[in-house]
Amino acid sequence: MGLTVHHLGHSQSDRVVFLCEELGIKYNLKKHDRSPVLSPPELKNLHPIGASPVITDDGGVLLAETEACFEYIIHIHGGGNFLVKPGAKNYADFLYYYHVTNGTLQPAVGRVMALTMAGIPQDNATLERYSAKIHQVVALLDKRLGEVPWLAGDEFTAADMMVIFSLTTMREFSPIDLSDYGNLLKYMRKIVDRPAYKSYLQKGDPDIDIEQYIKGPPPPLFKAFSGHK
Repeated sequence: MGLTVHHLGHSQSDRVVFLCEELGIKYNLKKHDRSPVLSPPELKNLHPIGASPVITDDGGVLLAETEACFEYIIHIHGGGNFLVKPGAKNYADFLYYYHVTNGTLQPAVGRVMALTMAGIPQDNATLERYSAKIHQVVALLDKRLGEVPWLAGDEFTAADMMVIFSLTTMREFSPIDLSDYGNLLKYMRKIVDRPAYKSYLQKGDPDIDIEQYIKGPPPPLFKAFSGHK
């Protein structure tokens, strides 16, 4: 059967599909539709955590968590491409920007989403603190991209593939206005113009109008999710 990527539509597993397309490797894509907001039963039953992404591979491999999936695919199927090797002058930069998405940005975005869904007032101190954290990270990324073309430096890496979901599709669920971050908007355009990203969209999320996702104002709320606001 080989490598299989289980992709939940409009979710962070888009990064794993994007990675496979960038690597140009052979893989099977299994698409799952939201039901209506969260994972459907067949995806929840794949892994004890019940979330996307999930990958399977020969030898009984069953793996979740985006960074784990990235590193498995890159090392086992991708020849180590899109990582920066220890000893390279930009190795520390790569490590930081590879991990800052899921370490700081995405948790803050998720907490703002959860608090908003719970009906917490917009002037709530906790909500304001996490909103400020989002813009603290976004401002850092914007500054960095005014100095170098890609997050790790001169080369496109897994760090760039890791962050793009939080800047695009995630804004369907937790609106973030990026209008003040010109460097970031140019960077997002560069990424979505890559052939591999276009291929991911065609195969994984053909209903996404990506032009709405790379503007400063956030895209419209995910249709099924809007009823939970």
